[in-house]
Amino acid sequence: MEFVVLNSYSNYIDAHIIRGVLEEEGINCWLKDEHTVTIDPILTNAVGGIKIMVYKGQAERALDIITNLKKEQKLLISCPNCNSHNVELVSTPRKASNWISAIATFFLGDFAIAVDKVNHCFDCKHEFAPKGSD
Repeated sequence: MEFVVLNSYSNYIDAHIIRGVLEEEGINCWLKDEHTVTIDPILTNAVGGIKIMVYKGQAERALDIITNLKKEQKLLISCPNCNSHNVELVSTPRKASNWISAIATFFLGDFAIAVDKVNHCFDCKHEFAPKGSD
């Protein structure tokens, strides 16, 4: 059996959700580099993230499933400013605490940097807090 890389994820939660969805649909898949990224997240970019490996004969169907899932997820979030669904969860460096944490990490070593996440509307550029983060 020949497997191909379908997609790559920076954390194991997203990777496991997609793997579970694909397995429910009968797609033969597994996660490559999951343990490396989970044990040492600093290596995420070096190894290319956690890769979802899919049987070559099922890759097109699996890609369709993931594409449809992403479309459904986009419809769940709309911008409160312009009602657009062209919204994505992004990291924001705008808060002072993020910069203080980055500077402290630089001087103190291997500590994780706390980064805030916001929903960013790519149509009107409005940023708003994700639901449930209040």
